[in-house]
Amino acid sequence: MDLGLTGKTALITGGSKGIGRAVAMALASEGVGVHIAARTGADLETAADAIRRQFDVAVTTHAHDLSDSNEQQALLAAVGDIDVLVNNAGAIPGGDIESVDEARWREAWDLKVFGYINLTRAFIGAMRNRDQGGVIVNVLGVAGEKLDANYVAGSTGNAALMAFTRAVAAKSFSQGVRVVGINPGAVLTDRIEQLYRLRAKTEKGDEDRWQDYFAALPLQRAAHAEEVADLTAFLASDRAAYINATIVTIDGGGPQ
Repeated sequence: MDLGLTGKTALITGGSKGIGRAVAMALASEGVGVHIAARTGADLETAADAIRRQFDVAVTTHAHDLSDSNEQQALLAAVGDIDVLVNNAGAIPGGDIESVDEARWREAWDLKVFGYINLTRAFIGAMRNRDQGGVIVNVLGVAGEKLDANYVAGSTGNAALMAFTRAVAAKSFSQGVRVVGINPGAVLTDRIEQLYRLRAKTEKGDEDRWQDYFAALPLQRAAHAEEVADLTAFLASDRAAYINATIVTIDGGGPQ
């Protein structure tokens, strides 16, 4: 299926690793020029080199701490005009209400919750002023719908961003900008290993038993980052032109 994305330009935050890197790869494979942003320049260059080796598209890296509003504005100025924004940067810690203190909670929300809100605000205005409009895809997390007391900061943040996605989309569609979300469940990345190790240490007393949790998942495995990336590419394309204010869950239909 030709998604008709050739020649478009996208910004992917958290684009150096995991889901973000897979999204950048998937979009590049469709002929999209990609801007990838993350905190660590070396990781970004590694990801960019991998994309360039496989695909003949423009790849630009942006090393920014997107929990800082000044850095967000610097990214906006550097990127300029884009067709697609994929909000993906975020690392909300695991833990219950007693174990995640205020400082850590605020730090995590500055990056993911307020990062998504601020970048959406910044780019949606520019997209509205373009003849071809634009698409914003928010990569959220299934904990926003399957609430988890042991991932309380993440559940609360993702639930807020689900509401944010739908609220913004309700107005933006008539202005030429689609806004959609994806709720991945467990995805096999370094991030899920960190979360499952913490959970295994808390519940089993042994962090090395983190892979035990895969047994409860459909097909006894986590999702692959590429599965999330392929959906992102489809939702960003005109093949999904009438999909708006929708959040698609990728969790195999099972518990997390």
